[in-house]
Amino acid sequence: GVQLQSAALPPRLKVSEALELYSALYPQPRPWRELMELLGIEDKSHSRIERLSGGERQRVFIALALLNHPELAFLDELTTALDPQSRRNMWSLIEKVRDEGTTVVLTTHYMEEAERLCDRVAIIDRGRIVALDTVPQLIESYAGDTTAELILREPPAGKLNLDSLPGVNNADLEGRELTFRGTASGLQEVFTELSAQDLTVSNMTTSTPGLEDVFLALTGRSISAEEQTV
Repeated sequence: GVQLQSAALPPRLKVSEALELYSALYPQPRPWRELMELLGIEDKSHSRIERLSGGERQRVFIALALLNHPELAFLDELTTALDPQSRRNMWSLIEKVRDEGTTVVLTTHYMEEAERLCDRVAIIDRGRIVALDTVPQLIESYAGDTTAELILREPPAGKLNLDSLPGVNNADLEGRELTFRGTASGLQEVFTELSAQDLTVSNMTTSTPGLEDVFLALTGRSISAEEQTV
């Protein structure tokens, strides 16, 4: 099944008419009324395509892409031009489609979208796949360290050997102030060790890299700059 970034239907066609028409193209189509309910557009059955909002129109095209029970669905720039609420509603919809057993290939420039929805992410630079892995592994491999500044309620009685913990690249302690640099799992190791020493954290600030940082590290430019060149 395929949902294209730019697609169109006759504007005066009703939603139910479009789904019934396309259902006739397949020998064993999925019941289109069931799809409308899944996609939350059952109340738009008699609405013309031209009267739908951007999010509703996208849902119709997703329904068309899912009519033939596809094992694989390609969704291209699914949430472009949608408002934040419609975008998040669309994310919930894609999670439902995925949970029903359809493999979804999603093209997107929104890093938050990829981080939430994708089991694996391919970073593509000028038509070439430069990295392919899970989101946590991509961040750990390419995005640099997680950093954190922790304030302890009281200084430790003795020396802490935090640098020896797995995932910790550097941990400097001065009085009650602890500066950390390493992986997200390394930061969890630090918390475990502090708890074992009966030390509590009164304040903390963290900076965690994401897919945007991965893209920058691999391509040398931000995703916003990439969008401007497309």
